[in-house]
Amino acid sequence: MPERGTTEPEGMPEHGTTEAEGMPEHGMKGQPDWGEPTPGTSGERRRLENDFLLAMRRSGSIMQLLSQVSADRIGINATDLNCLNLVALTGHMTAGDLARQTGLSTASITGVLDRLEEGGFVRRVRDPHDRRRVIVELGAGPGLREIVPTFGPLVKAWRATATSYSDDELRLLLEFQGKVEEIMRGQLARLRGDDATPPAVT
Repeated sequence: MPERGTTEPEGMPEHGTTEAEGMPEHGMKGQPDWGEPTPGTSGERRRLENDFLLAMRRSGSIMQLLSQVSADRIGINATDLNCLNLVALTGHMTAGDLARQTGLSTASITGVLDRLEEGGFVRRVRDPHDRRRVIVELGAGPGLREIVPTFGPLVKAWRATATSYSDDELRLLLEFQGKVEEIMRGQLARLRGDDATPPAVT
């Protein structure tokens, strides 16, 4: 919105809007190309598609903010928290797998694990089947005390939200989430210049 005492140029959309709220349907010179709505569809469908894009962008921004605030509360940085979350999703993984998942160099991963281990978040052990490999697993140090109060309410809210949907609706949401994850992994690979999409965490 314009500051008090100023006027916004006629025909210009308000700050932060898209086509549904004023952004041109086709890219303008110097403007980013976000693609075009599905051709031959109604105005309502085009509005819904643009609202969908806005919702996805807002969710991504909020998740980033939540990650940073959570990391600050726990006492680590956002990169270390992301690595800790990846380890927590599997229970344990090798340092090499963690490097591939994050795209960080071996030296950077070593620094991350040094900090997380010092804080008691993880511990490194030798693979009993291959002593050359180092396995990273969750620790039991004092640093983990902030994890539950930080993320517990979020997980409970997610679970409560899930109860409001039917089994079929949840299956549809899971299918959608899987497609979103696949897209995000593809974009990670593209931006990193990787030849292959990073493997999913299972």
